[in-house]
Amino acid sequence: MTTISQTAGRSLRPSSSGGFFSTLANAAHALFDRLERRSAVKTLNELDDHALRDIGITRSQIEDAVYGQFKAELTRYL
Repeated sequence: MTTISQTAGRSLRPSSSGGFFSTLANAAHALFDRLERRSAVKTLNELDDHALRDIGITRSQIEDAVYGQFKAELTRYL
């Protein structure tokens, strides 16, 4: 009797190690990105209203600007 060692052309070696490290790297990148954005929000919140006006945002627009959701008003100046 013959034993089939592969099914439908798939290798028996686990290919999840590359996927695991890729997922781990993506999670680390997402964590550092989140921490960096939180730091930017904190820094901008420490500025006075005049300094915020100089860079073209108001206090209520800080999080939208940092997280990339503030496009409509900024793009008219480009």
